[in-house]
Amino acid sequence: MLKFGLLLSLIAVAFAEPTIYFKDYFDEGDWTTRWINSESKSDFGKFELTAGKFFQYKGKNLLIKKDIRCKDDEATHVYTLVVKPDNTYEVLIDNTVAQSGSLEDDWDFLPAKEIKDPKASKPEDWDDREKIPDPTDVKPEDWEKPEHIADPDAKQPEDWDDEMDGEWEAPMIDNPEYKGEWEPKQIDNPDYSGKWVHPMIANPEYEADDELYAYSDFGVIGLDLWQVKSGTIFDNFLITDDVAHAKSECEEILSTTVKGEKKMKDAHDEEERKKREEEEKASAAEEVDEDEDAEDEDATEEEDPTEAADAEDAAEDETETESTGKDEL
Repeated sequence: MLKFGLLLSLIAVAFAEPTIYFKDYFDEGDWTTRWINSESKSDFGKFELTAGKFFQYKGKNLLIKKDIRCKDDEATHVYTLVVKPDNTYEVLIDNTVAQSGSLEDDWDFLPAKEIKDPKASKPEDWDDREKIPDPTDVKPEDWEKPEHIADPDAKQPEDWDDEMDGEWEAPMIDNPEYKGEWEPKQIDNPDYSGKWVHPMIANPEYEADDELYAYSDFGVIGLDLWQVKSGTIFDNFLITDDVAHAKSECEEILSTTVKGEKKMKDAHDEEERKKREEEEKASAAEEVDEDEDAEDEDATEEEDPTEAADAEDAAEDETETESTGKDEL
């Protein structure tokens, strides 16, 4: 189960006093009155309270073009997005920078600054072939060889009947002298013009926006999630204009929730380790007992040759004694 202590810190502008635009730690009141499940599809999973791709611009949802990998262990982690007034950003995981860059470069907020000149095209006499076949190269006279030949070692079976089986033909095999299709060797193209590059022009639809970072209103927070299995936990949402405050909230989560989780996990792992050791010892003891029982059975089934011989001699002596006694009588 992946757990996210999601502390979303969106720093748009710097004010003298920190402003909290949104905060929900799911620790008071009825959270269902503040959060709404989407009903746009019928197969959505259920959103329950238990123990992204970040932006929208002019009505268009924007996906980041960089890869920001989340932690894939079982611990809680705090994810923070810091948006700065110079249109740059940072993504922090547990207060450590995991990704950074420019809003304009890493999201498609704006059209491209430049586009290919629609009026330009490659000249008809432009030769972008770096190599060409050598016009003076000639195919050798002995080049042409069949790809397959009759097997020279094959012999007609003795029971072959031409009338019944038809005319016998030797099976075909790969020709060891076959060289493939001949092609002239390649040489440098004396007319090579280089790789043609489409000329670029300024995009007439591009209009710079120095306030990509700025949002006039934070009315809602939406979670658009895709996961291969259920069980991911989200908690602790915060939108503020104070980076220090956001980092302080993160440290509080790391020093309490995360630290407490680690302590519990370490204790659980230790308990499981001891349990495994006890099971292994018990299993080893059972194997020893089984081996000893097997040895006892083998010893019982095997007769001692010396004891058998003594028993046989005693039986013979007893027979002789009985016989001698009869003679005396």
